[in-house]
Amino acid sequence: MTRNPGRRKDLSDAAVRVLARQGSRGLTHRALDDEAQLPRGTASNFFATKDDVIDAILARIGERLAPDPDVHASLAARQPGRELFAAYMKDIFQRLTSDRAAALALFELRLEATRRGHVEEAIRAWLHRGLADDVAFNARMGLPGGKQEVILFHYAINGFILGLPTVWLTRGVDSFLGG
Repeated sequence: MTRNPGRRKDLSDAAVRVLARQGSRGLTHRALDDEAQLPRGTASNFFATKDDVIDAILARIGERLAPDPDVHASLAARQPGRELFAAYMKDIFQRLTSDRAAALALFELRLEATRRGHVEEAIRAWLHRGLADDVAFNARMGLPGGKQEVILFHYAINGFILGLPTVWLTRGVDSFLGG
């Protein structure tokens, strides 16, 4: 496996874009090389298998959707309560809606998880880590609700994520609200 963090990041971003645009069937080493504008064979030096590419995509999506430390530091300085919870939710929605390729790639991975065991295991572990982190964060910050409420919120967010790439981002949420 080649070690070049910058190139690996570029290839992982290319993989997110390819997956978002072409789906899992289009996710080939050659497609990654073309998307990243790198010589043929480069992607296979970084990712030996398609499963390695899937793992890199999940890691990269996690990085791309991660909270901005400055935003979270500002929010952490506020008093716990419903207003703070709403501010955190606004930040989550902003991050999820600002990266269309990541939202589409997550959608594609969820579909692919129904067909491939490795993808199911990888995305299940990724989602469970996120849920555990969110439950711990909610408790640490003194936000309202417990584990059950955070789980329900995750279900709502997952529905939101699945709705974004299919209709909402292509036609606009306002079109569904009569605006």
